[in-house]
Amino acid sequence: MIGVEMVRSTEARRSSHVAAVLLGTTILAGVPSAAFAQDAAAQSAPTEPAAQPEAEKITSLTVRGAERLEQQTVLSYVKLRIGQPYTKAAADGALKDLYATELFKSVEVTNENGAVVIEVQENPVVNRIILEGNKRIKNDKILPEIKVSPRQIFTRSKVRADVARIIELYKRQGRYAATVEPKMVMLDQNRVDIVFEITEGDKSKVRQINVIGNEAFSDGELRSQMVTKQARFWRLFSSGTSYDPDRMAFDQQKLRQFYLTEGYADFRVVSAVAELTPDKKDFIITYVVEEGERYKFGDVKVESQLRDFSSEKMSQNLPMKAGDWYNAKQVEDTIESLNNTAGAFGYAFADVRPQYDRNKEDLTMGLTFVIREAPRVYVERIDINGNTLTQDKVIRREFRLAEGDAFNSLQVRRSTNRIKSLGYFQEKFEVEQKPGAADDRIILEANVEERPTGELQLSAGFSSLESFIFQASIRQRNFRGRGQTVGLSGSYSRYSRSVQASFVEPYLFDKNVSLGVDLYRRDYNNFNFQNSNRNTTYQQTTTGFQVRAGVPVTEYITAVGRYTLNYDDVSLSENQFYSIGDTGELECDPLRAGRYLCDAIGKRLSSIVGFSLIYDTLDNRVRPSRGETAQVSIDVAGLGGDVKYARLRANAAKYWPLGGGFIFSLQGEGGIIEPYGGDDYVRLTDRFYLGNPQMRGFAVRGVGPRVIRQYYGPDEDGNYTVPGNDSDDALGGKYYYMARAEMEIPLGSGAREMGLRPSVFVDAGAVWGTRRPELSDCGDGCFIGQRDQDGNQLYNVLDDDGNVVGTSIDQIDPDTGATRNPAGSTSYFTENYLGDTWLPRVAIGVGVNWNSPFGPFRIDMSHVLLKRDGDDTRVFSFNVGTQF
Repeated sequence: MIGVEMVRSTEARRSSHVAAVLLGTTILAGVPSAAFAQDAAAQSAPTEPAAQPEAEKITSLTVRGAERLEQQTVLSYVKLRIGQPYTKAAADGALKDLYATELFKSVEVTNENGAVVIEVQENPVVNRIILEGNKRIKNDKILPEIKVSPRQIFTRSKVRADVARIIELYKRQGRYAATVEPKMVMLDQNRVDIVFEITEGDKSKVRQINVIGNEAFSDGELRSQMVTKQARFWRLFSSGTSYDPDRMAFDQQKLRQFYLTEGYADFRVVSAVAELTPDKKDFIITYVVEEGERYKFGDVKVESQLRDFSSEKMSQNLPMKAGDWYNAKQVEDTIESLNNTAGAFGYAFADVRPQYDRNKEDLTMGLTFVIREAPRVYVERIDINGNTLTQDKVIRREFRLAEGDAFNSLQVRRSTNRIKSLGYFQEKFEVEQKPGAADDRIILEANVEERPTGELQLSAGFSSLESFIFQASIRQRNFRGRGQTVGLSGSYSRYSRSVQASFVEPYLFDKNVSLGVDLYRRDYNNFNFQNSNRNTTYQQTTTGFQVRAGVPVTEYITAVGRYTLNYDDVSLSENQFYSIGDTGELECDPLRAGRYLCDAIGKRLSSIVGFSLIYDTLDNRVRPSRGETAQVSIDVAGLGGDVKYARLRANAAKYWPLGGGFIFSLQGEGGIIEPYGGDDYVRLTDRFYLGNPQMRGFAVRGVGPRVIRQYYGPDEDGNYTVPGNDSDDALGGKYYYMARAEMEIPLGSGAREMGLRPSVFVDAGAVWGTRRPELSDCGDGCFIGQRDQDGNQLYNVLDDDGNVVGTSIDQIDPDTGATRNPAGSTSYFTENYLGDTWLPRVAIGVGVNWNSPFGPFRIDMSHVLLKRDGDDTRVFSFNVGTQF
C-alpha cells in the first residue's frame, strides 16, 4: 500500500530560529536589569502589550513535480494566492485540499521569504486491470462492478472499495471464505497495473437449520417451508443449500405465511441468527419463534357500498365459514377475488379492505370485507409505446377492450395474456392501468420491449429412433412487423428426409380470420426389426400442400377448416422383394415381402377436407402449468383423388400446479378411421400407429397389430425345425386410444437454469381393428428365386456332369436349347398375426427433458406393466436434435 509522506515546512524551521534568538537575549540581559525592572514596575503605570509581527505575504506560487497536470490546474485546487498572508493554517489547508483530489501520492509546501513552492508527486495512471484466480465468477461479471478502470488515476480508496465489492459478489454466491489481495506492478511513465489475486474458496453451505420454540409443527415440517435447505448429498444440484441473507429473510416470511395459513395469527419470528463456522465452510442457522394461540374464523361477511353488489349474496359465497381454522392466505385470495369481481363489472378502482375483530378469549377472528364505493370506469384510450418494428394494429387487435368500452379487469388480463402469447415482446409484460381525465375514466397503456423474432436454427444430433439427424430451419414470426409467420425448414436422417415452406397470416385482410399455407415434400423409409436389426421395408414419398383457415367462435374456442392434397408413392426394393410372376413380369413377391406390403405399393392421390374445433385455456402453450385444452378433428378423403376414408380424432389435456414447482397433467387422445364408397380397406400408410415416442416403454410402432415371420433353420439331422431369426412388421390399426398421467418434479434453480425438467409418468393405450392379412406358411419350405441387381430372374448354369457352375438371365441354354432351372433357395418360415386387441398396454417410468445447446433432448427409462403378444418393448429411449 502507498503511504503518505510527512510534510516539512520551512515555516516551522523559521519559528524555531526566532525562539532561540529571543531566549538567548533574555538570558544575557536577565541579571543586570532585574532590579531596574522591578523599580520601573513600581514607579510607572501599566503599559499595552507589544504588537505581533505581521505574517509574510506570498510573493510567488510555484508547482514542481507535476507531469500530467498543468501548474494552473494544481493551483486551482488550493486557496493560496499571491498577495495573501502566508500562515501555517493556510499551508495545512493547501495540503488537505490537494490530498482530497486523490491525484497525488505526496505533497510538500515550502516558503522562502514569500516564495511558496508546492512540491507534488502524482499518483500513477492505471494501465490495466488483471483478475487472477477467478473461475466461478467470470471477468465480465466482476469488471463492471469495479470502480478502478484503465486510464484512470490510481487511488487507495477505490482499490479498497473494489476489494470489498469483489468479496461481496462472492458472498452472494455463498463463498464467504473468498479473499482478494490487490497488488500493483509499477511501469514506466508513472503507470501501474492493478492485479486482484482472488482466492475463491469453497461454497459456504448451510450445515444445519434449527428452530426453537415450535410446538405445533416439527422442525422438519418447518424446514420444508423454507427455500434454504440443509446441505445433503442428494441435494447436489440444488442452489438452496448455500447461505444467502436475502433468502434467509424470505424464509422468515415463508414461516410467517405458513403459520398464518394454519390459524396462528400471533406468530412471530423472535430472532434469526446465521453463524459461520470457524473454517468458514458452513453456516448454522437458528430461528427462535413464538407460535401463539390458534384462531378460528368468527362471523365472516361482506359489506358492499357498490349498488350492483348484494352484501348478503356475496357473504353466502365466501369460501371461509365461521368455525373454520383461520387462514390468512384464504383471506388474501378472497380479497383478490372480490377485486376481480368488481373489476369485471367495471369498477376499476374498487377498494376491498378487510376489517378484523379478534377475540382473544374464545380465540376467534371475526372478519368483514368492506367494498368501498367507487365509480364505474370506462376506457378513455389505449396507448401503445415502445414498438419500433411491430405495427400498432398487431398489438391493438389482441386487446379485448376498445376505447369507450366499460372497464373489465378480466378482459384486461386476457389482453395481457394474448399479447404475451405473440412472443414478440418481453416475457414480463403487463397492461398498465392509469387514471384518466376524470374519475370515471381509465387509460390502458402497453409499454412493450421488442425482442428478435427471427430464428435461424442448425442442429445435428443422434436419436434412438432415426440414428443421425441433421436439421436446418429459418423462420420469421413477425414478418415486416405485420404479425405474419414465414418459414423454411428441412431435415435429413437415415430413415427420413423432408423440406417444408410455410406462411401464416393471423388476421386476413385485418379480419379475425387466420390463413396458413404449407408446401412440403417428405421421404420416409419404413422399417421392421429382424431380431435387433433394423431393416428397411417400404419407401413412402409424399408431395403436397395444405391450406387452412381459422375463425374464433368464442374467446377460447377456435374453428379451423383445411384442405390437403397429397401425392403418395409407396414402393419396395425390387432387388429385395420382387420376383418374376406367372405373367413373366417382375412382381412383388408375397414370399419375400408379405402380402400386406405388396398391397401397400402404388401411386395414389389423396384429396382431404378437414375441420377442427379447438378449446384452449393454457397459460403457456410451450410449457403449460395450468389450464386445459381439447381438440376434435375430422378429415374426409375422397373429394377427388384415389382414396376414400373418414377419420375422426380427439385429444384433451389438463394441467394443475400443485405448489412447490410440481405440475400434474392428464392427457388423453383417440381416433377412428373408416373407408367408404365401396372401399373396405384402409391402406397401410393411412392407419394409426402407436409406440415410441408417443407411448413410452415400447418400440417405434411397437404396439398393436403386426405380422411376425418366424424363420426355421436346420437341426443336427438336417431337418428345418430349429427356429432362426424373426422379422416383425407393424400393420397399424383403424382405432386407437392413449392416456397419460405425468408429474413434473421441480429441481433447484441451478438445474432449472440448465433447462432440466424431470418427470414420472404412466402411459396406457392400444391400437387395433386391422383387417386380418393373408399370411404365408412356408414351414415345409418355399422356393424363392434369385435375381440380379437389375431385378432379372437368374437361372442355374450346369456343366456336363449336371453341377451348378453359375447363373444366367437366359432361361434357355443357347448351346443345347434345354430349359434351365431357376436359381434360388428354399426358405422355411411361418407368419403369425398378433396384437389386434383393444386391451390396454401400460408402462410406467421416469424421464428428463433438457433444452440442450443441440436442441430438445429427452431421455426415458420405462417399465412395461401390461403388454400383449407381439408387442415390442423398450426400456431405454432417448432423442436429441429434433422435436418430439
